[in-house]
Amino acid sequence: MQTFSSAGVRIAFVDLPNNEGGGDPVVLVHGFASTHAINWLNTSWATTLGRAGYRVVALDNRGHGASEKLYDPAAYGSQIMAEDVRRLMDHLDIGQAHVIGYSMGARITAHLALASPERLRSAVLGGLGIHLVEGVGLPLGIADAMEAASLAELTDPMQRMFRAFAEQTRSDLKALAACIRGSRQTLSREDVGRISVPTLVAVGTADTVAGSGPQLAALLPHGRSLDIPGRDHNLAVGDKVHKAGVLEFLAEQS
Repeated sequence: MQTFSSAGVRIAFVDLPNNEGGGDPVVLVHGFASTHAINWLNTSWATTLGRAGYRVVALDNRGHGASEKLYDPAAYGSQIMAEDVRRLMDHLDIGQAHVIGYSMGARITAHLALASPERLRSAVLGGLGIHLVEGVGLPLGIADAMEAASLAELTDPMQRMFRAFAEQTRSDLKALAACIRGSRQTLSREDVGRISVPTLVAVGTADTVAGSGPQLAALLPHGRSLDIPGRDHNLAVGDKVHKAGVLEFLAEQS
């Protein structure tokens, strides 16, 4: 992995050209408690995009993976993490890219698309539907789960799921608690209506975390919805329908 400084915060990333070298850039932004490897490499997303001719850039969000760990919730605003993505593009001299985010990464992508539309050829919001507007992401209790003495003392299924996942990925639990508390920014319906880039909203039909994909897509001036049949929030990530739909969408923007 490589690293760069995003306004003083060390951010780790990979830059993977396709087999022929070069290719239109796609920037991948992972979800909460995940990493670039878990979200995008282990699910074969990077391989799939590379084979389709794209240059793949993927970062570890601040507080995650090999990036710097911060413990102040104020350091994790969605707008701040969107700036990490923009600065990474600056660091790599990428003027414009397709940006694909999943879950928290989709929230970051939406904020980036609103703030810097000239930098995005398109946006893909995976695992995030109308809760971009009507919700604030994962329940605040997830932060409490990260700070619990052990997994054994948790009884709420969602708290247990995220704590177990964080332990599996050997994450910094204190940093994740700060991230959940700091990255809970919604966008208004008016804000979503000002996202001008072509946007695909891809949500599993069994996803109870994201909220309705079609409802969010309907608010976007150039939005489209992709249903991922029978998949919940976790299983939708690497689903073949998800990948095929995104590849088709990206091809249309080229």
